Formats: sequence, C-alpha cells, structure tokens
Amino acid sequence: MAVLIICEKPRVAQRVAMALDSNARRKAFNGVAYYEVSRGGEQIYVAPAVGHVYTLKEKNGGGYPVFDVEWVPLYQVEKSAYYTKKYLDVIKFLAGRTQEYVNSCDFDTEGSIIGYNIIRFACGKNTGKRMRFSTLTEDELAEAYDKREELDYNNAYAGEARSILDWLWGINLSRGLMSAVRQSGEYRVMSIGRVQGPTLKILSTREREIAAFIPAPFWQLFAHCRGVKFTHEKGRFFEKKEAEEAKKKTKRSGTVSKVERKIFEQPPNPPFDLTSLQIEAYRWFGFSPSQTQDIAQALYEAGLISYPRTASQKLPAKLNLPRIINMLSKNPNYEKFANELIAKNRFYPREGGRSDSAHPAIFATGATPKKSTPEAELKVYDLIAKRFLSCFAENAVRERMHVELLLGEERYVADGARVLKEGWISFYKPYVRFEESDLSNFKEGEQVEIDKLEMRKDKTKPPARYTPASIVQTLEEKELGTKGTRSTVLDTLYKRGYIADRSIRVTEFGLAVFDTLNHNSPEILDEEMTRKLEKDMEWIQEGTIKEERVIEEGKATLTLILLGFKAKEKEIGRELADALKKTTFDQNFIGKCPKCGGDLKIIVSKATRKRFVGCSSYPKCSQSYPIPQFGSIKPLKKPCKECGQPMIFVRSGKKVFQMCIDPKCKSKEGWGKHEADNSGRSDNKRKASPPGQAKV
Repeated sequence: MAVLIICEKPRVAQRVAMALDSNARRKAFNGVAYYEVSRGGEQIYVAPAVGHVYTLKEKNGGGYPVFDVEWVPLYQVEKSAYYTKKYLDVIKFLAGRTQEYVNSCDFDTEGSIIGYNIIRFACGKNTGKRMRFSTLTEDELAEAYDKREELDYNNAYAGEARSILDWLWGINLSRGLMSAVRQSGEYRVMSIGRVQGPTLKILSTREREIAAFIPAPFWQLFAHCRGVKFTHEKGRFFEKKEAEEAKKKTKRSGTVSKVERKIFEQPPNPPFDLTSLQIEAYRWFGFSPSQTQDIAQALYEAGLISYPRTASQKLPAKLNLPRIINMLSKNPNYEKFANELIAKNRFYPREGGRSDSAHPAIFATGATPKKSTPEAELKVYDLIAKRFLSCFAENAVRERMHVELLLGEERYVADGARVLKEGWISFYKPYVRFEESDLSNFKEGEQVEIDKLEMRKDKTKPPARYTPASIVQTLEEKELGTKGTRSTVLDTLYKRGYIADRSIRVTEFGLAVFDTLNHNSPEILDEEMTRKLEKDMEWIQEGTIKEERVIEEGKATLTLILLGFKAKEKEIGRELADALKKTTFDQNFIGKCPKCGGDLKIIVSKATRKRFVGCSSYPKCSQSYPIPQFGSIKPLKKPCKECGQPMIFVRSGKKVFQMCIDPKCKSKEGWGKHEADNSGRSDNKRKASPPGQAKV
C-alpha cells in the first residue's frame, strides 16, 4: 500500500523524507519538489504544503452580516497566494497514487486543520493517520511515522471552529467599522476582532490611566555610609516640612541598630514556554514577540530546538535528556557546562507548573547550528540552550541582608543581596542579572559616621506603559488568544495605527476606536466573552462539546452584537470619522506657513506621487518645501534653532535623523548632494534642494 505524507512546509518535507530513508529520492512535479521513500516494504511519498493552502470564503457577495462560509483553495481568494496552487496540484497528483494519507504538519490545532483540509479536499478522504512529534530530529520523526495514529479529529474540529469564528468575527466587525466610516464620507482600512477588541481595551485603559495621572511631589532622605545608600524608614514624605524636620533630627554619627542576614537557595528558572521565551528575547535582544516566534520556528524547522508554540514548562524523561546533554557537550559553546552535568549525573531538571498535552517545554535538541545560521537565530538558540542546561544545575546560594542605622532619633534602612555560590547562574550567563549590594561589613552595635545626608525631591510616576512582551504576557494571564496568535494580534493593532512605539502608546485614533466601541458596542471589547470561546475550543479538543454547537452559539452571539451595532452605525461613523480627520491632520501638520499663516502639511502629489510640504492656502499661497522620499516622517512640533522653521523626524530602517524643512537653512550648509534624488518636488515645480541629515 502506498502512503502520502503531508508536511506543512518544503523544508520540513525534506527532513521527514531523510529521516525515513537516507536514500530518499527527490522528484519534482510542476517545479515543486516531493520525495519518494521506501520503508518497511512501503512505498511512501512525502509532499509539502506551504502553510494554509485552504481558506474561508463567503458564499454570497459582500457586505455584512455574513455567516455562510466555505473552505476553498487559498489561491482562489488571494492573488498573491497563486503560488500555492502548484503545491496543491502536486498533492492531488500523488493522492491518485496512494491509499493512505498521513498528516505530518505541526502538532497543534493549526497544523491539524491544515493537514485535515488537505486530506479531505485535495485527497478526497475523510480519514487518515497522524504523526505526532515535538522535534524534527531523525529519530523522533521515524518513530512518529512508525507509531502513527488515527487523525486527531478533535484537534482539527477545534482548529476549524476557531478559524470560522475568528473569520466571522473579524470580517463582520471590520466591515461594520468601515461601513460606518464610509457613511460619514471617510475611508480607512480598519479591523477589530475577537481578541483585538479586548487587547485594545486593556491598552486603552492603561493609556487613560496615564493621561489622568496627576503626579504628586514627595521628598526622600538618604544617608550615605561606606558607599551604601540608606533610606529613611518612612520612605516618602509627602509634606516637605516633615522631611525637613526629620533631616534636622538626623545626626551624622549613630549606631548600627540591626543587622539581619538570611542565606537561601535560589532554584533555576524553569525551561521556556513560548511566552517566557518571548519576554526574555525582548529583554535581552529587543526582539518583538512576533520576531521571536518566527526565529524560534526557523530554529525548529532546522532541527535545532523543539516545537516552540507550547505552553509547557515540563521536560519529561521520555525525551532522553542525558542523550541531549551529551550531544550539547560536543558543542564548544556548551561543552564545559554539559560535561559538569554529566560528571555530577544531574539529569533531572527543575520544571515549572504549566503543562501542555501536545508538547514539552522548549529545549535544544543537541544538534549544532550551521555556520550559515543567521545571527538573530544564533542569539535565540544560545538563550534556549543555556536556559535548558541551567535547569539541571545546582541551586544558587544567595544571602539577603537588612541593615538599620539609628542616626539620632531617625532610623535609616538598606537592603541588599549577594551571590555566595553561583550554581545555575554560571550556566545561564549573560542572561541573568541581580542587583548586588554587599552589606556584610556592617556589624550590629557598632558606631558609624555617615559621609553625606541629602534630601531629594521627586514626584510619583504614572503606571508603566506596556511593552510588546508585557502585553503578550498579560494576554496569557487573562487567557485571551492563543500562544501562537497573541503576537499576531499585537502586530495588527500596530498595522492599523491603533497603537505605536515599543513602549506602547495608544494613538488618538486608537483611543477614538476604543471610546466609540466602549459606549456604543461594549460587547466587542468584552474579555469574558472571548475567554469563554477559548474554553469552548479546549472542550472541543477534549471531545466534551461538539464543534457545530460552539459555532452556532458564536454566530448567535455575533448576531446580537451586529444588530446593536447596525442600530448605531451612523453615530459610530460620525465619531470615527471625526477622529480620523483629526488623526490625519495631526500626522501631516508640520507648522504654520511663514508667508500667509496657513497650515503647512505633508502632501503627496497626484501627478508625481512624490511627497512634499505645502501650504493649505494653495493656490493662493505656493509656499512649499522638499522632504525625503524614503522612510516614515513625523512632525516634531518644534522650530529649528537656526531659522525657526518646523523640524521633522525621519526614520528609514536603522537610519534615524531630524531635519529642518527649509533647504536654505544654515543647519544644512555643507551637506552633500548625494541624497538629492531622494527629495520630492512640489506641485508648482520648484526644484528640490537635497535634504541633509542630522543624526540623533
């Protein structure tokens, strides 16, 4: 009997084929590679997909609401995805030669629905087998094939339910928003979805808290002694007079009134799940959650790490952990620490509390990266490998210290800690950092003289803004979205212009979308409704509830939301259109025209499609300025120190600079001519001078 194995990507198909037969034969059909394999007397074909090759499409027309959808080949819906047709053609060609169909896509709900759709639509069968694996190593792939099971239908049903509900939610609500805006004479590509809405609410609520925050002044007293800064026991004084009185009562000589020391063991961090990896990669490398996820996926497909989209912090013994550590000992970067674990027979890891029925925690497989591995991938691999090894190492031993000084009538305190024995810390360097403060030279009862006494004024700080890493962590804690989709939701909010910056700021338009939905259709932003749907998906996977029931309940909920939305569509449109006009003006307004007092703004020429700064009073006023044609431009809302004209901020990749818009400004004297071609010309044909740059 001939077997067809379906893989999620071409690179994975090659690894699967070579794992099953080192003499796998590479063939091609319509320019797409597939593999012929012999194993155990079976003729096996291994063919790749390219991720999702089927997508959902509405059956009838456009508009909203829409509830009737069907699966169709992706290339029939998206012109840019026409290349997927040849991959489907290969699978259909091979399906005619085979009798058994095996889904070898990633073992999660997404991989399950990708493979299940191919088997039922391209191969014409509703049954098949499933390979289950967490790494793309030869041994595990061969075992996964030899022990293949029945298709994981419940995973596929859960994936289908999620796909349908996310599609219905996204298309209907997004079309509703755009329809509302169009009725008010504006146009903007907008979106809101089942997880986007609650995420925007979380971020907007924080933005409002920051805006409403009123800083309060406070004073602190510090006594410096032997290089250590002691703080008055009260901490913050919100009355200056009280702080001044405490300072007067503080003597420059005093006694060490208390010394407390506590030695404790600090265990290593548990192995990575996806969210903790995203947080750590953002902390050390500045990689966004989506960047880290893509990098980790590439490492997985190269056979260097285990499957990254996992919620587990467990490393079960069946992984053959000693073998992995032995393999890592062959890599010079990890040889020392791996050999230390082997010598001490330390093969039992410190695990975390979270588990995932599909996959273990993320771990290095032991394979050595190639010299051609990109730098970003090497960084994340090093982070994962060192975290993995550190899980097996001895606890660190640290000392926590608390010292109090009695200076006259006033008490000052300092807390510190130091490492006595590194243990796992040495394994995880440089990805570990403790604030060390050694207070061991203070003895209880001894007399001390302070070096300096100071009173410092400060003010209370608003709540911290979310970062891409911290909002992904918050979504996980609130059980919103999935480990694989949270970063995508965040990217969409950036793309739509609802949020900006790495220290996340909700834009005026984003706040307007939130405010409009919050008082017109708050259900769209409801966390609990989204959380319930996530639980329903889990119950489908467990076989507790039917896919059809969850979809119908989701449709019913969405129908009620859309009825309420349509009733207020005109009001919603007016509010969003006003916000859109204001946002557009703010984004393009540069400053006041020096000739007529009109508004200088960024304009894109209809004739040349080049951008320039022009006056709103055109054609009465023809004042204009050339600006760079590359990168993004933001008004700085401040005048040039040399000539008083407005300044702009330009960003193009890693190139970042500020510049005055006036090409004749003294600040540009001596700038080269090489960037002249990057400047636009205004509609009145004024010749553009080359914009220079001042790096910041």
